[in-house]
Amino acid sequence: MTAKRDYQRSDRVGDQMQRELADLIRLEVKDPRVGMVTLSGVEVTRDLAHAKVFFTQLGGEEKGLEAEQGLNHAAGYLRRILGTRLRLRSVPTLRFIYDDTPERGARISALIDSAIAEDEARHPDDGPSEDADGEPGAEPRN
Repeated sequence: MTAKRDYQRSDRVGDQMQRELADLIRLEVKDPRVGMVTLSGVEVTRDLAHAKVFFTQLGGEEKGLEAEQGLNHAAGYLRRILGTRLRLRSVPTLRFIYDDTPERGARISALIDSAIAEDEARHPDDGPSEDADGEPGAEPRN
């Protein structure tokens, strides 16, 4: 019976691919659809046959999806160059996926802020408690 390792070879290959791909995209990809992208993660299958490359880009979802098309168009070229940089028997097939997590996080944060502001507008008399000296949040003296 083999114990499951916490950090598998596919994880190490994914980390190395992320570093190399970030450099390659910055220097080698000339597609105008691909602007300044940030690679947020690489998931490699256990057999090292396929890799999902997650990225973010400023400019919203529309720009991100355009960049996804450009990066997937250049995937074969990037895979070939990766083959010369990494010492692998076979380089995983690359699939780029736009990661909209930062935009969703910002939208959720804005919704929370507006809900708090709306709640405070409805209940203005429920402000922070003040002690006898008029200092907010101070402990009462005995």
